[in-house]
Amino acid sequence: MLLALACDRLFGEPSRFHPLVAFGRWAAWLERRFNIPEKMAEPVTAVRGLLALIIVLSPLLPLALLFIWLAQQSLLLWVIVQVLVLYSCIGWQSLQQHVLAVASALEQNNIASARKKLGWIVSRDTAQLSADEIAQADIESLLENSSDALFASLFWFALGGALPVLLHRWVNTLDAMWGYRNPRFNYFGRAAARLDDVLAYWPARITALCFILAGPNRKDAWRCWRTQAKHCASPNGGAVMTAGAGALNIRLSERACYHGEWKHKPPMGCGIAATPQHIVPAVKLVKSSISVFFLLWLFVSQLLNAIIQLVFGG
Repeated sequence: MLLALACDRLFGEPSRFHPLVAFGRWAAWLERRFNIPEKMAEPVTAVRGLLALIIVLSPLLPLALLFIWLAQQSLLLWVIVQVLVLYSCIGWQSLQQHVLAVASALEQNNIASARKKLGWIVSRDTAQLSADEIAQADIESLLENSSDALFASLFWFALGGALPVLLHRWVNTLDAMWGYRNPRFNYFGRAAARLDDVLAYWPARITALCFILAGPNRKDAWRCWRTQAKHCASPNGGAVMTAGAGALNIRLSERACYHGEWKHKPPMGCGIAATPQHIVPAVKLVKSSISVFFLLWLFVSQLLNAIIQLVFGG
């Protein structure tokens, strides 16, 4: 895990060939052939979506066999491949760059540039956002995506290596492509969206716990998570964003514009409304939380090892 994080820090995302981009093209090709909502009843569309999900994830089987073969041939080669897979699934350096690019534009009072750069990482309309609203959306994206692009990958790698990491990242990519509640994807993408919720459930809560332990306002962070997350639209993103905002003692967006329509959002966080000055502290919170994650992982692994030795050690 440390080697993969070091690769991400040194090289960032692969620029020439990114496995997730290739997977996205494969998923898009398959979706065009399976998803024809105007010609199918809703239950049929949902079933075809489930079938498409199974097919699009089917390359995991030969990859599992490949990993087993590599382990039998060369432990060193197996380790290298495991590290490279995790590195390709971690998007922490890229996420930082995008988030801090928005902060830089705001620091230069270039609202137009900040709105444009924010639009690269959020799905909401950015054309009418104020500087503070841009900062709030930027921090929301940082907190939520750090769970998907960083902590979830570390969590699944710690549990089972490269294969569950790929499963999570592929399903998370499918949710981003198919998980919309619109006429085209409402039924077709339902299976992918539900599977993404399942795979992200524990990583999101571990991420929220890391934010609480790493942040300066632990009581507020815990209170915000406990009382606010259940009101958020995302069952996993709500836990991450409320805990992170509480740890920073800031409040995130109270409204957002989607397709020209403003929608009110439940409270997330406490204290003052986030401003551009809070973006850098939010990035530092995620960085500190990485160290907390490793400490928790070491503690849990040692505890489990002690229990196994006690039960089976003789």
